[in-house]
Amino acid sequence: MKNLTGSKKAAILLISLGPELSSLLFKHLSEEEVEKLTLEIANIRRVPQEERDEIFQEFYQMWLASDYISQGGIEYARELLEKAFGEKKASEIIGRLTATLQVRPFDFIRKADPSQLINFIQNEHPQTIALILAYLEPDQAASVLSALPPELQVDVARRIALMDRTTPEVLREVEKVLERKLSSVMSQDYTTAGGVQALVEVLNRVDRATEKTIIETLEIQDPELADNVKKLLFVFEDIVQLDDRSVQLILREVDSHDLALALKGAGEEVMSKIERNISKRAAQMLKEDIQYMGPVRLRDVEEAQQRIVAVIRSLEEQGQIIITRGGKDEIIV
Repeated sequence: MKNLTGSKKAAILLISLGPELSSLLFKHLSEEEVEKLTLEIANIRRVPQEERDEIFQEFYQMWLASDYISQGGIEYARELLEKAFGEKKASEIIGRLTATLQVRPFDFIRKADPSQLINFIQNEHPQTIALILAYLEPDQAASVLSALPPELQVDVARRIALMDRTTPEVLREVEKVLERKLSSVMSQDYTTAGGVQALVEVLNRVDRATEKTIIETLEIQDPELADNVKKLLFVFEDIVQLDDRSVQLILREVDSHDLALALKGAGEEVMSKIERNISKRAAQMLKEDIQYMGPVRLRDVEEAQQRIVAVIRSLEEQGQIIITRGGKDEIIV
């Protein structure tokens, strides 16, 4: 069986599973992969029972290893596999799996709770924090960035935006300092993380106060960088840049209370844009809602604006509206 290619083994597995299950698996493969496997299946005439059993066992071991890695990382998987199959077999399974699987740096903290993560990294050097955040999911990175002190937020944000490529040696060293090792599955090539787009992905998810603090300070420290970030960053006031059809689609998805609360802290231009896209009666009711709302906390206004921005970004991701980047740069306070 050692002479069999990976695609041949996959073809034998699919034959053994039967057409119903195999067709479900095909739905998750690319056209090229389907064509390759179909050709392999067509060329197979007979599979000995012993060979089939070995392939099933190998598939089970690989699936088990992948599941362990997703639960607790590579070292956790290795420990459990050694208990189940012995040290030699565990190394063999991990070796086969990681030949094609690239576990991203800092995988162990990607599964951590943001509040725990903040305590874990807040005393690190800003460059180290930036490097870690650049490899996290945007939502998790946003939670951590929001919880940092304002002056540190800006420093870390700027370092994320200016980050380009990091050598495996540097990544390994940082992970050593954090007392965890992922070097066994690290790519030997340069890995890319950070950059302006990475910072924008994070800023799109932080609270409005954090976003404004970072942008306003960057405007002072690095105007060119601030300009590049703002060209990609959509904020609530940018709704005036959208066409009327897009605004109408957005208003259908937005909670009426959120809209009134969000407009409480918006300028006349935004209010006019909204009024032009609703009926006169709806506009009058909206003004009354805002008036009767009375004094509200700035934080509540900003949170309502962020919820509406989340709706706008969701509609953009679905392709229902188009946001033109690089237009108005000014942030209305």
